[in-house]
Parts: sequence; C-alpha cells; structure tokens
Amino acid sequence: MMKLFNNKLFLITLTVLPVVYISCNQNTSTVNTKKLEFKMNTIAESYVKLVLKVGQFDPNYIDAYYGLDDWKPKENLTENSSALQLLINESDALLDSMDALSKYNSDELLTLRFRFLYKQILAVKAKIFLLQGGVLSFDEEAKSLYDAAPPVYDNQHFLNIISELDKILPGNGNVSDRLDTFRNKFIIPKDKLDTVFTSAINECRKLTLEKIKLPAEENFKIEYVTGKPWGAYNWYKGNSFSIIQVNTDLPIYIDRAVDLAAHEGYPGHHVYNALLEKNLFKQKGWVEYSVYPLFSPQSLIAEGTANYGIHVVLPGESRINFEKKVLFPLAELDSSLADEYYKVLELMSKMNYSSNEAARNYLDGKLTREQTINWLIKFGLRSKERAEQNMKFTEAYRSYVINYNLGEDIVKNYIEKNGGTENHPEVRWRLFERLLSSPQTPSGLLK
Repeated sequence: MMKLFNNKLFLITLTVLPVVYISCNQNTSTVNTKKLEFKMNTIAESYVKLVLKVGQFDPNYIDAYYGLDDWKPKENLTENSSALQLLINESDALLDSMDALSKYNSDELLTLRFRFLYKQILAVKAKIFLLQGGVLSFDEEAKSLYDAAPPVYDNQHFLNIISELDKILPGNGNVSDRLDTFRNKFIIPKDKLDTVFTSAINECRKLTLEKIKLPAEENFKIEYVTGKPWGAYNWYKGNSFSIIQVNTDLPIYIDRAVDLAAHEGYPGHHVYNALLEKNLFKQKGWVEYSVYPLFSPQSLIAEGTANYGIHVVLPGESRINFEKKVLFPLAELDSSLADEYYKVLELMSKMNYSSNEAARNYLDGKLTREQTINWLIKFGLRSKERAEQNMKFTEAYRSYVINYNLGEDIVKNYIEKNGGTENHPEVRWRLFERLLSSPQTPSGLLK
C-alpha cells in the first residue's frame, strides 16, 4: 500500500483509492459477505477508537459521538509527546487491514461502506499529520481531509458579479455600501427572531416528513447564542435528537430563516444524522456511524446535502411565496421590495466561492489577516463585521469552508444528472434520501 506521508510531504490520490476496490457482485455468497462484514466491523471499531483518541488533541474534531462510553480514551494522550506518532501507526495499520479486503467480492452497499471507511481513515491520518505540525497548502488540505479538489476563481470572476449587482441595486455610489443599505431593510428584528425561525423550521419539518420517514421520537431544541465563529450549528446528541444553535452576534436577514431551518434541521443535518443513526448504526450495527469526525469527507456530504436540501424542501417560487406570505409578516417587514431582493440574492449566491478564495490566500500565506478582511470587503462584498467573522471561521476551521459551496455543487450535480431535477421532485427526494442514509464519499459522487 502507498504510504501517505514521506518526509512530511503529503501524497494522496483522490480520484481512486490507493488500493483496488472490493469488487461489486450481486451474486456474492452469504458466507463471503458475512466474512467481509465481520472484518469490516472489526476495523470500524478500531477506527472509532482512533477518532476518539485524535479528538483529545482538537476540541472541534469530534462533532458527535453516541457510542459506548467504554470506548472513550481512559488516559489523557496529550500528555504523551509520542502519542501522535503512535496514532499515525494505528491509522497505517487500519489502512493495511482495509487493503487486505480488496480480494473480496461484495454487494453495492458493502462496497460503498468500504470506500467510506477507507476515505475516513485517510482523513484521520491527514488530521494527525497536521496536529504534528505538518504543513499542507489549502488545496492539499482540502483534498486530504474532504476528498475533493476545490476550484479556483480569480478576482475578475467576483468583479463581474459585482458589476451585475451595480446595475440592479438602488441608489448610487459604492456597491458594497448600497448592498448593505438595501439588505438592512430585510433584517429580522431580534424580538421577532424566535417566532420567525420557529415558523420556518416547522414548515421545513412538515414538508420533509411528507417525503421522508423519520424515527417517531425525533426532535430538536433551538438555542440562541453569541460569541461563535459560525452562523448556526447542529449538535447531534443521538437518539434522533439535535440541539440547533443560532448565533445572534450579527443581524440575521429574512432569507436566512429558511436557510438555517433547512440546513441545520429539515432536511439537513438533523435528518442526515437521524437517518445514519437509524439505518446504519442501529439497524446494521455499523459502529463507524456512532462517531462523526468533523474534519473528514463525511462533512462534505453533510454540508453539501444540507445546503442543497434548502432547494429540495422549498424549491424556487414555493420558497419565495412562503417567505413573502408567512415570514415577512411575522417579522413585520415590508414585502413590497421582496422581488427585487430575491434578484439581488440570486446574484449574491454566485459569490459563494469568495470565502474559499479568501481562505486559500490567507492559509497559503499570500495575504495577511488584515489584507484578507479587506479582500472580503472588496471582492466578497462583506461588511467589515461579517468579514471579521468570516476570518474567525477560517482561523478555527481552515479549509472546511469548501464543504458548503463545493459540497452543494457536488450533491446538486449528482442528483440532477441522475434525473432529480426541479421538475421531477419525487426523483429528487428519492435520490436525496439515499444520500442521507447510505455510505457516500465526495469522489464517489463524481463518478
């Protein structure tokens, strides 16, 4: 097997695994399948324990764990100076064990499981390398942790979009200032925020439950917080329960209510985690789904489906109509400018990759922190406050930002090329649910 690191240089091929896939055979014998699944179960248990050990070195690493308490590390590994190298050795051993499984024939689902587990272990090893002080470029880090190659956009790409915004924004003068002035008319008053957000999540939940069957006990709790580098977060606690936190440090625009409700809740993160727990962890006993390492390919699938899920649950005009008829009145906002607002939002969505370019330039040392903030203001049309919050996110989560925009594009392209277009909503929902409840990898969706 090709080793991933050589003299602290990162070597990985993302389009194919560095081993032969276990071959997919619908006529696989029951004995062969049982033997393969037993071996993968053993590797999966070791993988979970490895992730829990790595989590001691980074408080952001483990997003969720609802497995056995006995599997948690009994000793504090951070006090052992050689612990990270030992964890590298453990990841190598797991990769060698996975390599040995390539001789087996399997059905499609077990082949997907194999690919998922292999890519997750590769990402664990890359994370340990970074914890050791290893240095990767933005693109190398993105590939090693998230199994995807982010595209590159030059400054002119964003200037072209800004030029289009200049034509439709009311007023004269600086585009950024005019954008802020216009968008400020659509801020949800703080005393209306809970009412508006609760209405949005209830609508998304109702529409999702019409298409996807969730465990009867599934539920969530909403909390409003401050002092965070992110806008919202889903903390999945297991047993189909989530805590959804919304950060109120900065004003929240009316369109963000549906964005956050769908992304963090239905059919986004809450549904994704509940289905994986129900279908793979509880029903199949696949213990790798009892832990979610944030810096892993699973996050690109999670964030990509959560972002694309916004368009699945409330596509096109149905979302606009719901916001204008229900959310605008609840927020006591004037909906007479709503149509103009949505045209601006459509153009703004084309600037999603500005966060990637800012992070790439900063993490690769091409721009200082202050220069990156100014770049975001000029080319991403962020206000100073939002540019600073964007920087806090980049400093905390680094290349993770690719999972939102590139993740959404990968999921969108996969679903639509398989027939799940907006005019075929039933096919779209069926494919979407499959992504939420089966082992998937970003590179696998590109095949």
